[in-house]
Amino acid sequence: MKIVHVITRLILGGAQENTLITCKLLAERGHEVTLITGPALGPEGELFAAAQEQGYEVVVVDKMRRAIEPVKDFISYRQIKGHLQRIKPDIVHTHSAKAGVLGRFAADSLRGKFSDPLKPHVVHTIHGLAFHPYQNSLINRFYIAVEKAAAKRTDCLISVADAMNDKAIAAGLGEEGDFLTAYSAIEEDDFLRAPDPKTVSDFRRKHGISDQAVVLVTIARLAELKGHEYIIESARQLAAKYKDCMWLFVGDGELTEEIRKKIQLAYLGYRFKFTGLLPPGEIPLAIHASDILVHCSLREGLARVLPQAMLCGKPVVSFDIDGAREVVNAGTGFLTEPEDVEQLTDACSKLIESEELRRSLGENGRESVIEKFAPDTMVDTIETVYNHLMERPTEPS
Repeated sequence: MKIVHVITRLILGGAQENTLITCKLLAERGHEVTLITGPALGPEGELFAAAQEQGYEVVVVDKMRRAIEPVKDFISYRQIKGHLQRIKPDIVHTHSAKAGVLGRFAADSLRGKFSDPLKPHVVHTIHGLAFHPYQNSLINRFYIAVEKAAAKRTDCLISVADAMNDKAIAAGLGEEGDFLTAYSAIEEDDFLRAPDPKTVSDFRRKHGISDQAVVLVTIARLAELKGHEYIIESARQLAAKYKDCMWLFVGDGELTEEIRKKIQLAYLGYRFKFTGLLPPGEIPLAIHASDILVHCSLREGLARVLPQAMLCGKPVVSFDIDGAREVVNAGTGFLTEPEDVEQLTDACSKLIESEELRRSLGENGRESVIEKFAPDTMVDTIETVYNHLMERPTEPS
């Protein structure tokens, strides 16, 4: 099949890693794959170089941006449409909000222009939804209206979590039969394979952490709605009780300095360490060098870092939002109410105190996610969708 994937930008992020794994495996399975993307702008790092090394065509639409910019959006739409006219794909598969809208409208406008009147078939993956309760209601209504219009031009909607399907259906984007779930794949080997103790010790020493410390790691952009402030507030209570625990923030973002100031004002500067932005290849080491993963995002489809930590055999503490409960349960970690610092503190306290509990939850977590988040599992599901669409009988005009 000729398959085109469209994504807004190739920054370091779950949707981007998911898309690159999909494109890579589809190309290895013999499909003709093209990836269309905007430039990788912003402080989050980039995966563009990695995409270029995977053996398929990568096309950059220079004007495509995450924010709404009508002139640039119209230019991007025209350019995406032009590339689709050139490629004549069987399948157009879009990702992320901006590319999801522009790509689906462009693909739909070309139906019937190729040899088959149903082509290109249009698929969209929901990694997260643009509308959410922490946003102005008028903005939410606008996003829902746009997503409804795009959904009408989509043959199949794939979500990274059942929770995303439920929210999309509740918002009127489609009916139950329009959606299916494909959990976001992880390149698992480096997470499953523990580094040698010296490598772990060197990583800790590099970041000013002793070998004896219990380390609570958070891997997320330092940005709005990622919940770092709740971790800091929880640390106020935990630091006074446990002398050997440390917090490690992995990532960068527009709130980095503000978060550092909050930590200093709490007199916790010596307990928090920052790695800054790490390349994807170093994330497994950061998790293996830690003891507990804490994730307090208020809005997330299904955070990939949760199964990543489980693959490393680490217990997790997460706010109970969106798809988190599809991987976190009483056997693998703790779910707490969003924004509830007392619950968060209590869950972390239990894990800090008991190495045996950390070990047992970590082992259970690893077994629960190995198959569910394997690359072949995800791409098998996606390829089945493509084959089903390709086998549909041609409808009379």
